Order: sequence, then structure tokens, then C-alpha cells
Amino acid sequence: VRRLNRKPETDQSSFTNLKSCMLVVANNLLEAESQVKAKERETFLAEKCPPLDVPYSREELVQELCKKLHQQINISEEERYCTEFKLNMVLNEVRDLNIKIVDLRGKFKRPRLKKVRMSADAMLKALLGSKHTVNMDLRANLKQVKKEVKEEDKQLRDVGDWRKNIEDKSDRKKMFDRYA
Repeated sequence: VRRLNRKPETDQSSFTNLKSCMLVVANNLLEAESQVKAKERETFLAEKCPPLDVPYSREELVQELCKKLHQQINISEEERYCTEFKLNMVLNEVRDLNIKIVDLRGKFKRPRLKKVRMSADAMLKALLGSKHTVNMDLRANLKQVKKEVKEEDKQLRDVGDWRKNIEDKSDRKKMFDRYA
């Protein structure tokens, strides 16, 4: 509590002085870094591109020099292509691993689908849009057959007294006894 109530020990002028000193030091560091980069660039160019010490009177020497330079260019292009290919492979692998991590976390969980009762007409209307009208009422397309009730079937349904029915069928038993 006591620390919060105390006034800062540095006043505005010392704060700006400190800030300006920090900016001067940062500027010096940036200048030194730019000089180091310039030296590195010069040494790299000196290694990769040697100075030309060829007399211009001889065409054969110039042609040989051009061939050597083309070979060096081809070698550097192959190196660049290999490094780009390796970089792309690593980037693809990182991208695939990130996708696997996201999948393992379960960030993109699919919601459970709810059952929806929908008729075939409504489904086709939803798929094809309101312009297409397709009637899927299959019952309407069926032929209607009227069932005729036969008189014998009607009598069988109306059995009535079962004793009477047995007496009527006793004639049939005699018919089978004849063959025995």
C-alpha cells in the first residue's frame, strides 16, 4: 500500500533524458548491424562472382569464362531449387501436423443430426427448389381394384351352428371311405 502512494522518484526531464539515451544506443546498434550486413554481402559476392581478369582480344578465353559462369549459375539454381523444395515439404508437413492437432483437440466436432420426418414430396421440393413440381404420391398412381365377394365365401364367413356344418360335411367322409 505504501508503494502505491509514493510519487515516482524520476521527474519528467530525467525520464525524457533516459528515453533519448536509449534511442541513441538503439540507433548505434542499427548502424553497426547494417555495416555488418554490408560486409557479409561484399564477401558473399566476392566468393560467388570472381573479378574478371580477361583480355578482350581472345574470344576463346571469353567463351570459356562464359561457360564457367553458366555452370556456376546452373549449380546455384539447382541449390536454390533444392532448398525451395525442402522448404515446401517442411511447410506442408507443418500444415498437416497442425491439422492433426486441431483434429485431436476436437475443435471441429460435428453436431449430432436430428431425425426429421419429411415426406418424399417435401424432400424433392427442398432439393430441386420450388420451380420443379414432382409428385411422389405413389398411392395415387396405383390402380384401384374392387374386390368382389363370392357367395361361397360369404357362406363360409357366416358359419352359424357348427353342428349343422358337420352334418352337412358327413357326406364327404363317406366319399373317402369308399376308396379305403
